[in-house]
Amino acid sequence: MLELRNAAKMVGADYHIYPTDLVLERGTLNVLLGPTLSGKTSLMRLMAGLDRPTEGSVYFDGADVTGMPVQKRNVAMVYQQFINYPALSVYENIASPMRISGKDGATVDRDVRKAAELLKLTPYLDRTPLNLSGGQQQRTALARALVKNASLVLMDEPLANLDYKLREELREELPKIFAQSGAIFVYATTEPSEALLLGGNTATLNAGRVTQFGPTIEVYRRPVDLATAGIFADPPLNAIEVTKSGHVFVRPGGGSLPVPPHLAVVPDGPVTIAFHPHHLGLTPQTGDAARLQARTLVSEITGSESFVHLDYDGVRWVMLAHGIHDIDPDMDIEAFLDMRHLMAFGTDGRAIATVAKV
Repeated sequence: MLELRNAAKMVGADYHIYPTDLVLERGTLNVLLGPTLSGKTSLMRLMAGLDRPTEGSVYFDGADVTGMPVQKRNVAMVYQQFINYPALSVYENIASPMRISGKDGATVDRDVRKAAELLKLTPYLDRTPLNLSGGQQQRTALARALVKNASLVLMDEPLANLDYKLREELREELPKIFAQSGAIFVYATTEPSEALLLGGNTATLNAGRVTQFGPTIEVYRRPVDLATAGIFADPPLNAIEVTKSGHVFVRPGGGSLPVPPHLAVVPDGPVTIAFHPHHLGLTPQTGDAARLQARTLVSEITGSESFVHLDYDGVRWVMLAHGIHDIDPDMDIEAFLDMRHLMAFGTDGRAIATVAKV
């Protein structure tokens, strides 16, 4: 078990990581989710022992390892910018941590070939890294981490440089690999969809603060505050400031939305309501959908989906519509909001009521 006890990292007078309490259990996959510069890498460096916390301490299996250097910890790390031994073959790159630990030849060969098969590296085992593509070099670094049998495996956006097809395959395979190990896996990403696909637990980070930690789907469905909800949204979360008055949410300009049953607990007064772009569509997804009038700003066609940017009552929203929709700007259209997925946040940004359904 890895524990951060009020651990913080300061550079000068500035916090890069604010005081953090976090417990990661053995055999778990833990995602660090947040935008660039939110503190994911800084937090991983504290976990690994590459940096010492300015405040607080780090424990592993009940022992204080705060001052223990990374060389004395059983840690494996994989970065977005891959690191391999240029003079060694792919086979020897993968085998290197096992040879250092004194594993016998048969075990080394078995584990190297198993990792190579999983990561589609078998045809390249005799090549050196300089004769590989960037994606193949990253897979080599990932395979080396997997065979090390470390107690703590830290992965800092490890799939970012891979092609789309392989990235999707590995996103599906990695949870299975993790489940077979008693190690603690920590996986940093900027992509909410990647966190949802990997599952496990997720810690959301915002400007050096862990805003929430728990089972990934629970953090997604029930964010504790507006910042966490925004971190877990791509395209960006849609939000609008309203005033709850009885059974309606009222905009200052006079527009209104009905209050869905799960938000009836929200007290009358100012509130921010928010929802994900895929809960706004050109056709109603449910009988509980609210009909809205909006003006189009721009359409982005991504293939099987379209992002339609809208102006609703002076607020910019994004609608994720299935299919190809090349809608001209400045058009008045009807959009349908699935009210079952509406979330409400107070003036302090804390959640008042979140989503009970997927």
